[in-house]
Amino acid sequence: MTPGINATRKARINHTIHEYDHDPASESYGSEAADKMGTDPRRVFKTLVVAIDGKELAVGVIPVSAMLSMKRMARAANGKKAAMADPQEVMRSTGYVLGGVSPLGQKRRLKTFIDASAREFKTIFVSAGRRGLEIELAPDDLATLVNGRFLPIQQE
Repeated sequence: MTPGINATRKARINHTIHEYDHDPASESYGSEAADKMGTDPRRVFKTLVVAIDGKELAVGVIPVSAMLSMKRMARAANGKKAAMADPQEVMRSTGYVLGGVSPLGQKRRLKTFIDASAREFKTIFVSAGRRGLEIELAPDDLATLVNGRFLPIQQE
C-alpha cells in the first residue's frame, strides 16, 4: 500500500491498480510502464516536479511520450521561470523516490497541473507511488484528488 493508493481509497474514487515487474536497468520509467502494461503511452502520465522562480515547487502531470514545456509550466504557476527541481528536494517534498513519484498522496500538497490531453481519455494511468506500480483512474477524479487544473503544459 502507498500513500497514493490510500488517498484514492479514502476518497472512495473508482480506480484500478496495475503492477508490473520493473527493470532496474530501465532508463525511462514511464515508457517502461506503457510497454509492460501494453497501454497507449498517451494514456500513461508521468509526474514531474519543478521549481518555479527558483523557490516554489509545482507538479506537472504529462504523457510519458511528451516533454514538459517549462514556459507553459511557469505561466500556469504564475511564475516567470520553471526548471526541474532538485531530486533531493523532490523526494523530501513528495515522500516518493524518483521514478515512483505519484501526484497522489504527496507529503506536501503542491500546485498541480495536468496536461489538457488527459481529458481525451476515459481513464489514465499515473504512478501509484512505487516503481512498477500504476493506478488507473478518470482524469477528473485525479484533478479532484490533487486539486489540479487542466492546462496545455507539454511541448508542442
